[in-house]
Amino acid sequence: MMLTALILADSRFPGGGHVHSGGLEEAAARGLVVDEPSLRSFLHGRLLGAGLLAAGFAAAAARGEDLAMLDAELDARTPSPAQRAASRAQGRGMLRAARRAWPSARLEALPRDPHQPLVIGVVVGEPFEAALTCAYLAVSGPASAAVRLLGLDPFGVNAIVASLAVEDVASRACKELPALGSPALDLLAEAHDRREGVRLFGS
Repeated sequence: MMLTALILADSRFPGGGHVHSGGLEEAAARGLVVDEPSLRSFLHGRLLGAGLLAAGFAAAAARGEDLAMLDAELDARTPSPAQRAASRAQGRGMLRAARRAWPSARLEALPRDPHQPLVIGVVVGEPFEAALTCAYLAVSGPASAAVRLLGLDPFGVNAIVASLAVEDVASRACKELPALGSPALDLLAEAHDRREGVRLFGS
Protein backbone atom coordinates (compact mmCIF):
# COMPACT_ATOMS: atom_id res chain seq x y z
CA MET A 1 0.00 0.00 0.00
CA MET A 2 2.83 2.41 0.75
CA LEU A 3 4.15 1.91 -2.78
CA THR A 4 0.72 2.89 -4.12
CA ALA A 5 0.77 6.03 -1.98
CA LEU A 6 4.24 6.89 -3.26
CA ILE A 7 3.14 6.45 -6.87
CA LEU A 8 0.11 8.71 -6.34
CA ALA A 9 2.27 11.37 -4.67
CA ASP A 10 4.81 11.30 -7.52
CA SER A 11 4.56 14.43 -9.67
CA ARG A 12 4.96 12.20 -12.74
CA PHE A 13 1.77 10.28 -11.97
CA PRO A 14 -0.61 11.10 -14.87
CA GLY A 15 -3.48 12.27 -12.69
CA GLY A 16 -3.56 15.85 -13.92
CA GLY A 17 -2.38 17.49 -10.71
CA HIS A 18 0.47 19.26 -12.49
CA VAL A 19 -1.97 21.74 -14.07
CA HIS A 20 -3.24 22.97 -10.68
CA SER A 21 -1.36 25.33 -8.36
CA GLY A 22 -3.67 25.13 -5.34
CA GLY A 23 -4.14 28.88 -5.27
CA LEU A 24 -0.44 29.67 -5.57
CA GLU A 25 -0.68 31.27 -9.01
CA GLU A 26 -3.30 33.78 -7.87
CA ALA A 27 -1.46 34.43 -4.61
CA ALA A 28 1.72 35.14 -6.55
CA ALA A 29 -0.11 37.40 -9.02
CA ARG A 30 -1.39 39.46 -6.08
CA GLY A 31 2.05 39.73 -4.51
CA LEU A 32 1.08 37.58 -1.52
CA VAL A 33 3.79 35.01 -2.24
CA VAL A 34 7.05 36.46 -3.49
CA ASP A 35 9.87 34.59 -1.72
CA GLU A 36 10.64 31.60 0.48
CA PRO A 37 9.30 33.08 3.75
CA SER A 38 5.96 34.02 2.19
CA LEU A 39 5.80 30.63 0.46
CA ARG A 40 6.37 28.92 3.81
CA SER A 41 3.43 30.84 5.31
CA PHE A 42 1.21 30.03 2.35
CA LEU A 43 2.03 26.31 2.43
CA HIS A 44 1.65 26.13 6.21
CA GLY A 45 -1.83 27.66 6.00
CA ARG A 46 -2.80 25.47 3.08
CA LEU A 47 -1.69 22.33 4.91
CA LEU A 48 -3.70 23.16 8.04
CA GLY A 49 -6.79 24.13 6.05
CA ALA A 50 -7.36 22.50 2.68
CA GLY A 51 -4.74 19.82 3.39
CA LEU A 52 -6.34 18.65 6.62
CA LEU A 53 -9.77 18.65 5.00
CA ALA A 54 -8.65 16.56 2.03
CA ALA A 55 -6.66 14.20 4.25
CA GLY A 56 -9.65 13.56 6.50
CA PHE A 57 -11.85 12.60 3.58
CA ALA A 58 -9.16 10.39 2.07
CA ALA A 59 -8.83 8.55 5.39
CA ALA A 60 -12.61 8.11 5.62
CA ALA A 61 -12.76 6.71 2.08
CA ALA A 62 -9.91 4.32 2.91
CA ARG A 63 -11.85 3.12 5.97
CA GLY A 64 -14.68 2.09 3.68
CA GLU A 65 -17.22 4.76 4.60
CA ASP A 66 -20.08 5.50 2.22
CA LEU A 67 -18.57 7.16 -0.85
CA ALA A 68 -21.66 9.00 -2.03
CA MET A 69 -22.13 10.48 1.45
CA LEU A 70 -18.46 11.49 1.63
CA ASP A 71 -18.66 13.10 -1.81
CA ALA A 72 -21.68 15.17 -0.76
CA GLU A 73 -20.07 16.09 2.58
CA LEU A 74 -16.88 17.26 0.89
CA ASP A 75 -18.93 19.30 -1.58
CA ALA A 76 -20.67 20.99 1.36
CA ARG A 77 -17.31 21.81 2.95
CA THR A 78 -15.99 23.39 -0.27
CA PRO A 79 -17.96 26.62 -0.75
CA SER A 80 -15.95 27.86 -3.74
CA PRO A 81 -17.30 26.52 -7.07
CA ALA A 82 -13.82 26.89 -8.55
CA GLN A 83 -12.32 24.80 -5.74
CA ARG A 84 -14.98 22.12 -6.18
CA ALA A 85 -14.36 22.05 -9.93
CA ALA A 86 -10.59 21.73 -9.42
CA SER A 87 -11.02 18.89 -6.93
CA ARG A 88 -13.35 17.02 -9.26
CA ALA A 89 -11.11 17.62 -12.29
CA GLN A 90 -8.18 16.13 -10.41
CA GLY A 91 -10.40 13.32 -9.20
CA ARG A 92 -11.38 12.45 -12.77
CA GLY A 93 -7.77 12.44 -13.90
CA MET A 94 -6.62 10.33 -10.98
CA LEU A 95 -9.53 7.91 -11.39
CA ARG A 96 -8.75 7.43 -15.08
CA ALA A 97 -5.12 6.58 -14.31
CA ALA A 98 -6.02 4.44 -11.28
CA ARG A 99 -8.44 2.32 -13.29
CA ARG A 100 -5.54 1.28 -15.51
CA ALA A 101 -3.11 0.62 -12.67
CA TRP A 102 -5.35 -0.73 -9.89
CA PRO A 103 -8.76 -1.79 -11.26
CA SER A 104 -11.25 -2.66 -8.52
CA ALA A 105 -14.96 -2.83 -7.76
CA ARG A 106 -14.53 -0.12 -5.10
CA LEU A 107 -13.13 2.27 -7.70
CA GLU A 108 -16.19 1.65 -9.83
CA ALA A 109 -18.37 2.43 -6.79
CA LEU A 110 -17.11 6.02 -6.67
CA PRO A 111 -19.62 8.71 -7.67
CA ARG A 112 -19.41 10.25 -11.11
CA ASP A 113 -16.69 12.93 -11.17
CA PRO A 114 -15.50 12.17 -7.63
CA HIS A 115 -13.44 14.53 -5.50
CA GLN A 116 -9.72 13.73 -5.61
CA PRO A 117 -9.36 12.77 -1.91
CA LEU A 118 -11.96 10.02 -2.29
CA VAL A 119 -10.09 8.49 -5.21
CA ILE A 120 -6.87 8.57 -3.20
CA GLY A 121 -8.56 6.95 -0.22
CA VAL A 122 -10.04 4.14 -2.29
CA VAL A 123 -6.82 3.45 -4.19
CA VAL A 124 -4.49 3.53 -1.17
CA GLY A 125 -6.90 1.65 1.09
CA GLU A 126 -5.13 2.42 4.38
CA PRO A 127 -6.35 5.49 6.30
CA PHE A 128 -3.07 7.00 7.50
CA GLU A 129 -1.27 6.43 4.20
CA ALA A 130 -4.21 7.90 2.28
CA ALA A 131 -4.30 10.93 4.59
CA LEU A 132 -0.54 11.35 4.31
CA THR A 133 -0.74 11.26 0.51
CA CYS A 134 -3.43 13.96 0.45
CA ALA A 135 -1.68 16.15 3.00
CA TYR A 136 1.55 15.94 1.03
CA LEU A 137 -0.14 16.70 -2.30
CA ALA A 138 -1.79 19.75 -0.73
CA VAL A 139 1.64 21.37 -0.38
CA SER A 140 3.85 19.67 -2.96
CA GLY A 141 1.80 20.89 -5.94
CA PRO A 142 1.82 24.56 -4.88
CA ALA A 143 5.51 24.26 -3.96
CA SER A 144 6.33 23.01 -7.45
CA ALA A 145 4.22 25.81 -8.91
CA ALA A 146 6.22 28.35 -6.90
CA VAL A 147 9.43 27.18 -8.54
CA ARG A 148 7.90 27.54 -11.99
CA LEU A 149 6.09 30.84 -11.39
CA LEU A 150 8.56 32.70 -9.20
CA GLY A 151 11.85 31.07 -10.10
CA LEU A 152 12.53 30.17 -6.46
CA ASP A 153 15.43 27.90 -5.57
CA PRO A 154 14.08 24.33 -5.78
CA PHE A 155 16.41 23.22 -2.98
CA GLY A 156 15.00 25.88 -0.69
CA VAL A 157 11.42 25.14 -1.71
CA ASN A 158 11.81 21.43 -1.04
CA ALA A 159 13.42 22.19 2.32
CA ILE A 160 10.26 24.14 3.20
CA VAL A 161 8.04 21.19 2.24
CA ALA A 162 10.23 18.82 4.29
CA SER A 163 9.92 21.08 7.34
CA LEU A 164 6.12 21.14 7.35
CA ALA A 165 4.16 18.96 9.80
CA VAL A 166 2.63 16.79 7.07
CA GLU A 167 2.65 13.60 9.17
CA ASP A 168 1.05 15.36 12.15
CA VAL A 169 -1.76 16.63 9.91
CA ALA A 170 -2.27 13.14 8.48
CA SER A 171 -2.50 11.67 11.99
CA ARG A 172 -5.05 14.28 13.03
CA ALA A 173 -7.06 13.67 9.86
CA CYS A 174 -7.48 10.01 10.77
CA LYS A 175 -9.25 10.89 14.02
CA GLU A 176 -12.06 13.08 12.73
CA LEU A 177 -13.85 14.23 9.62
CA PRO A 178 -12.79 17.90 9.48
CA ALA A 179 -15.36 20.64 8.99
CA LEU A 180 -13.07 23.62 8.63
CA GLY A 181 -12.79 26.16 5.87
CA SER A 182 -10.08 28.04 4.00
CA PRO A 183 -11.78 31.31 3.06
CA ALA A 184 -8.61 32.91 1.67
CA LEU A 185 -8.07 29.96 -0.66
CA ASP A 186 -11.73 30.12 -1.69
CA LEU A 187 -11.36 33.79 -2.60
CA LEU A 188 -8.11 33.18 -4.49
CA ALA A 189 -9.70 30.29 -6.40
CA GLU A 190 -12.67 32.41 -7.47
CA ALA A 191 -10.43 35.33 -8.49
CA HIS A 192 -8.16 32.99 -10.45
CA ASP A 193 -11.18 31.48 -12.20
CA ARG A 194 -12.30 34.96 -13.34
CA ARG A 195 -8.83 36.20 -14.31
CA GLU A 196 -8.51 37.12 -17.95
CA GLY A 197 -5.37 36.62 -20.00
CA VAL A 198 -2.75 33.91 -19.85
CA ARG A 199 -2.75 31.55 -16.87
CA LEU A 200 -0.16 28.84 -16.40
CA PHE A 201 -2.38 26.73 -14.12
CA GLY A 202 -6.03 25.72 -14.24
CA SER A 203 -6.51 26.55 -10.57
